[in-house]
Amino acid sequence: QVPLVESGGGSVQAGASLKLSCLASRDTSSGYSMAWFRQAPGKEREFVSCLSDTGAATYSGSVTGRFTISKDNAKNTLYLQMNSLKPEDTATYYCAAVGGFCPADIYKFKSWGLGTRVTVSS
Repeated sequence: QVPLVESGGGSVQAGASLKLSCLASRDTSSGYSMAWFRQAPGKEREFVSCLSDTGAATYSGSVTGRFTISKDNAKNTLYLQMNSLKPEDTATYYCAAVGGFCPADIYKFKSWGLGTRVTVSS
């Protein structure tokens, strides 16, 4: 497992931008896919975006065109740039890591951070 720590959450107005960071405590530059999930109060955790071990990015339909996932291997840090935020983006955002490709099954991710809270007001 890879220890992960998210940061960058906050409270913003609709239309604003935020950039989340996820620091991994060890090298994830090779052989790891890393992803962002979110969980709103009273709802199940849902997929946001994944960056595969080959560099391919995938996004949920609700964030496509607004969010961008990226990674700085030198800093062992995964990012999520969130633009044009909407109230429905309000949630706790979690970083996750898994060896190999981005799996479709959330339960295949073995490493999780504790989350960072994002609140978007209208």
